[in-house]
Amino acid sequence: MNLPVRITVCRDCCCGGPKVTGVDHDAQRARLAQVAPVRISGCLDVCEKANVIVVQPSAAGRAAGGRPVWLGLVNDDEAAEDIAGWVRAGGPGVAPMPAILELYAFSPSRRVRAQV
Repeated sequence: MNLPVRITVCRDCCCGGPKVTGVDHDAQRARLAQVAPVRISGCLDVCEKANVIVVQPSAAGRAAGGRPVWLGLVNDDEAAEDIAGWVRAGGPGVAPMPAILELYAFSPSRRVRAQV
């Protein structure tokens, strides 16, 4: 079974709420849903990085060594568009992450990673 790239979008206490102003959270989710299945999660416990998006590799990407990529502070339309473009190109393990997205990437603790 060839699973596609999947996107997890945190939408709880800080992410997706009024604490992060100037972001159309629904439009962001809808834009990402145009390129991959999107799962809405509860708090991922990295509130200081709100809005948090995790891009999970496809089966092919995982077979090529791709691992989930955590992106924080995704608070503008351009960042969501950069994520959509990377996912369209194949995402983790298949397409190199655009340099601009490296500015958003971070490594959460093992405990936090286990939530996704």
